[in-house]
Amino acid sequence: MGLVRTLLLQASKNRWMRERLPQFGFARRAVKRFMPGEDVDSALRAAQELQSERVAAFVTYLGENVRDVNQTRRIAQQYCDAMEKIKAAGIDCEISVKPTQVGHDISTELSYENIKTILRAASRLGNYVWIDMEESDYVDTTLELYRRLRKDYANVGICLQCYLRRTGDDLKALLPLKPGIRLVKGAYREPADRAFPRKKDADENFLALSALLIDAIHKGNARVGFATHDEKMLAKVVRLARDRAISDDSYEIQMLYGIRNAALHKLAGAGHRGRILISYGPAWYPWYMRRLAERPANILFVLRNVFG
Repeated sequence: MGLVRTLLLQASKNRWMRERLPQFGFARRAVKRFMPGEDVDSALRAAQELQSERVAAFVTYLGENVRDVNQTRRIAQQYCDAMEKIKAAGIDCEISVKPTQVGHDISTELSYENIKTILRAASRLGNYVWIDMEESDYVDTTLELYRRLRKDYANVGICLQCYLRRTGDDLKALLPLKPGIRLVKGAYREPADRAFPRKKDADENFLALSALLIDAIHKGNARVGFATHDEKMLAKVVRLARDRAISDDSYEIQMLYGIRNAALHKLAGAGHRGRILISYGPAWYPWYMRRLAERPANILFVLRNVFG
């Protein structure tokens, strides 16, 4: 792991910085590259603009490790309210939620009940809910949470991180459920016995997992989103799919708001299905540090925006 990435991931956990940095105007200006605003209406306006360009969206309210029961329920209701607005606006926009945001640190039963509340609303409103994956300590309980929810709801998917060594086994265990899978690289600091320390190894695992997912698509056994900003990696995934005679619109290519979105617009124009994750909310600091850690070259862009 590179030194800059390590420092950024350490900073994402720093409580002093998390509490103070968002108070500064330069920090709030810098984060605008990655989120259109802190409120849900800003996120949905951005989603509407994307839809006019033939790109779909999904939104997530930032925050994690919430330990107040009433707050977790308010967050669940906020997602339900957001889906009401999505339905009224006629936007192709889904929801992504972190388990620890809705009480997973308090009890897995609380996060289950809160996400079930969100899923009931999503079913009524014709929406889809993605369960995000957090640090490796949460993987087992998050997968169990997903299995429980998947028994009763078809409109739920889960995120898997290719940099974790265990993910191949986790994916194979999930495939009989005909799951929704969002395959990402992973953005947390993990020990080498759990995660591949070299980017090359994580990339190779991304392709190996992509091959399994493409086979599942071919059999009609999974909804899949390949989430990466690496254009060379995407080209390899597209080639794997075409070699199996899978059409370009049989899966999604997913990216984060503000990162290489021109490449996604180009792919969408060529017939691929694209979806962009738009984040909103005041608790953006740890998420923002992880975004910078994913591609430290983004720091130069931030500095130009702040001081240019």
